[in-house]
Amino acid sequence: MASKAGGVAVDFARIYKSLGLGKETIAALQAFRKRNTEAKRLASHYASQPTTVDLEHYRSVLKNKAVVDEAEKVLKEFKPVTYDVNSHLKAIETFETKAVEKAKETEQAVDRELKELRATLANIEEARPFDQLTVEDVGNAHPRIIEAVATMVSKGKWTVPGYKEKFGDLNVL
Repeated sequence: MASKAGGVAVDFARIYKSLGLGKETIAALQAFRKRNTEAKRLASHYASQPTTVDLEHYRSVLKNKAVVDEAEKVLKEFKPVTYDVNSHLKAIETFETKAVEKAKETEQAVDRELKELRATLANIEEARPFDQLTVEDVGNAHPRIIEAVATMVSKGKWTVPGYKEKFGDLNVL
């Protein structure tokens, strides 16, 4: 269960940005913070309200003492209703568990993406300039290109784009 926070100010915008949280997660956290703030405000408002009723004051002000006696009887018989909050606590714990799972998934996804981006950056930094590449380098990188060229040449379908336009068709039927 979550513990009470001591008077520490948290910069949530920085947390959202640094963790790279998804829109769904951010929206859920913001909704939770809003409900929490409203609950704290209501709790402090009601805690500051007086909890006792001065019936003697009403007896001295009102002429009809029977109304005050009836109110006193009702107040003495009043028993506060207790609510089972276990279902709410369970829902909160479920939400908390889902949020933690989602955060872990997000962390793993971000770590995977960072790893891929670092590998891509390393490939870009280590790559030779295009004008220094040879046909053998391209063939080693993509062997199916060599296979496709060999098949085309063996079938006599090897054509260079723009060759016929420049030199004409020299095939003799």
